[in-house]
Amino acid sequence: MNQVYIKDKIFKKIFYLGIFFLLTLVNICYSIENKILVKVNNEIITSIDIENETKYLIALNPSIENLIKDKIFIISKKSLIKEKIKRIEINKNYIKIEPPENYVDTVIQNIYQNIGLKSLDNFKKYLEIKGVNYEIVKKKIEIEAVWNQLIFTKFSEKIKIDKEKIKNSILKNKNKKIKSLLMSEIIFEIKNLSDLDSKYLEIKKIIDSKGFDNAALSFSISNTAQIGGRLNWINENSLNKNLKKKIQDLEIGKYTGPISVSGGFLILQLNEEKNIKNDKKIDLKIEVNKKIRLETNKQLNQLSTLHFNKVKKDIQIYEF
Repeated sequence: MNQVYIKDKIFKKIFYLGIFFLLTLVNICYSIENKILVKVNNEIITSIDIENETKYLIALNPSIENLIKDKIFIISKKSLIKEKIKRIEINKNYIKIEPPENYVDTVIQNIYQNIGLKSLDNFKKYLEIKGVNYEIVKKKIEIEAVWNQLIFTKFSEKIKIDKEKIKNSILKNKNKKIKSLLMSEIIFEIKNLSDLDSKYLEIKKIIDSKGFDNAALSFSISNTAQIGGRLNWINENSLNKNLKKKIQDLEIGKYTGPISVSGGFLILQLNEEKNIKNDKKIDLKIEVNKKIRLETNKQLNQLSTLHFNKVKKDIQIYEF
């Protein structure tokens, strides 16, 4: 009886030691896998965060998978650092993150339509297949929305719109055929003007080998980078003279050289174009407001880049 008891006691000890060893091993493996890679002020970015960001970026732009693994990792890390910096600045200015009403729904609709999906339910199923949490996607868009709201609050007085000039332009072209353009953009920065040629050649190499969308992901500082730099359809007459001149002879699928803009340099690719006969009666007020919104967004994007760079200088970023 004593022998049975002793054997039972020994067995229990071995069993519990085995469980303890297994749990310790699991914890060690997990800590190795999910380690802190970046610290942005007091905000941390782990290897799991970067893995999830990669899934998110691939879901929005599947062509990312054409890039080498190390490049995808760098893009995902850069994307998260940018998001953390924006979140820090938002928290300094707002008590609660509250995006404008219906804004998030509109952005999400644009996202899933850009990747060829027809409904929100289809988008949610698509994200689930890709291993992406829909609520996280929504939260990311909310952060971007509040950031844009912050930029508008801070800099709306600096926006200069010539309403009369816009009105005259619409009236001048009201009976002409208008080109509608579908384009993609890359906005990039350089430290010195002498670096422009080498930077452009670096970007050009990726465009020619991996595609414009992957180059946008790798180099663009614009908010459109996550979706490969893709822009919505835009009326040619909404562009300023300089941009209009740069793209007027551009063939479908071709792209411009670097164009100097506020906050950096711009490369535009022409994806599609169509002619719209402007012979219908126009509502001048509606058309003027459309152009004002386009010009306002353009100036806000430039101000957003400038403010982000200013904020970034005061942020402590440690990479481990």
